[in-house]
Amino acid sequence: MSWPFGNISRETRRRALICLAVVLLAFTVRFLTAQFITQHIANSAWFPHGIYAIFDDQAQDILDGKANAFWVEDALSSPRAATAAVYPPGYSLWLAFIYSLTGTRSVLVVQSIQLTLDALFVLLIIGVGATAYGWHAGLVAGVLAALSPLLAFNGATPLADSPTAWLVVGGAWMLLLAAKRLSWRWALGAGLMMGASCWLRANALLLGVWCAIALLLFVQASWRVGLRLSAMFVLGVLLLVAPVIVRNSRAFNAFVPGGMGFGTNLWEGIGETSRATEFGAIFGDANVIEQERAEMGLAPDDPLTLYWPDGLQRDRARMRKSLTVIKAHPFWYAGVMARRMTGMLKYAGEPVPYMGTAGINVTSGKCLPLAWQGGIIALGVNLLGMLQSVLRYMLLPLMLFGIYLAFRRDWRASAIVLSVILYYLVVGSMLHTELRYGLPMQALLFVFAGLAVVEITRKLKSRGWSRKGKAPSDSSLRTPNSRLQS
Repeated sequence: MSWPFGNISRETRRRALICLAVVLLAFTVRFLTAQFITQHIANSAWFPHGIYAIFDDQAQDILDGKANAFWVEDALSSPRAATAAVYPPGYSLWLAFIYSLTGTRSVLVVQSIQLTLDALFVLLIIGVGATAYGWHAGLVAGVLAALSPLLAFNGATPLADSPTAWLVVGGAWMLLLAAKRLSWRWALGAGLMMGASCWLRANALLLGVWCAIALLLFVQASWRVGLRLSAMFVLGVLLLVAPVIVRNSRAFNAFVPGGMGFGTNLWEGIGETSRATEFGAIFGDANVIEQERAEMGLAPDDPLTLYWPDGLQRDRARMRKSLTVIKAHPFWYAGVMARRMTGMLKYAGEPVPYMGTAGINVTSGKCLPLAWQGGIIALGVNLLGMLQSVLRYMLLPLMLFGIYLAFRRDWRASAIVLSVILYYLVVGSMLHTELRYGLPMQALLFVFAGLAVVEITRKLKSRGWSRKGKAPSDSSLRTPNSRLQS
């Protein structure tokens, strides 16, 4: 039987089949995790249904003709309009598209579609790893990402976090290709991907500037070429971010680059610390509302939401209060940021307070119906859970060792990938943060873990050959040259 694509090499076909197997593994883990989430869909500890409801309401209004798909005419007119203007429009449009496509306005339909697409997300991780450090490193990174409880949990949770990660990691891959090939087209594409992510979450708003500087500093080329690549990248970001900025500024009658919420997250971030009472800070949207209700002298039944009325002014007031505290206690706040960074890298043990879950290990008891609790399927699910448990404890050491190896292998490519990671780790830790906010960072760290596994395996094989009195062949030691060319 002849292969339908006869011009494709055998090696390419082999790699395609391997990638398909990794995608199926990722889908299996996410599907099983989704069964647990579905059972706890009404429990806010496992699924923030209040956040989903905000986007769901906007999507329903768009489909029912009650709201414009993009514009918010006046955020000051009502609490509903203010809420619509605060959040980027992308996820509401995504929900409206899924509802229209399937004819069903259900959170479970959204969950099914997103977990399926998130299984394909591992291909992007494989692509980044293969481009930077070779096929084997990318493949192992993809397998580890497919098994990851953290990525699987968020991939099976119908929120904007996983779609955002798809775009940012895709942009990081394009950024790496732009640096390797000195291609302004790849740089423009990377900027478009990063800009598109801001339609879903505003977290990456400053990532464009951050990555443009990294591209300028770390590409191995003349300053003129580096400036051209950075300029095209920034252009791509601006092309997609500008409409959101115009929309927000029009809605609030003021220049609002990323909507609102930065002041709120900063104030609630102080509210989650041990010195919150000392500074009068408080954590939780509902608690902030009640605190401001008391400060404003409003009656308990007077209408008040987090961003209405006078939401812009109140969010900026929260920002000012937060900055006053930080300015007065800079070293203390640096320690707060350091603890948040540590929490963002804690994959095993008890979860860090306020940072959300690092996912679950799949088991037959948690993820299968009662009738399937025994037999070969249950055994396979439990084995997957055991692998996930081992991975939790090995992951961080592998990532750190992989970063060391990566800089020895190709420091320029490593610095470009790490620039995206450090953005989420450092900039993200300035505000209240959760593990799901930094999902692009978590995904890219698997690239370094994959490189570490490949190198450790190579060393073990090399020692095995030495004990047998044989030297490993040149091909077993050969590593791909991923150095950025000028």
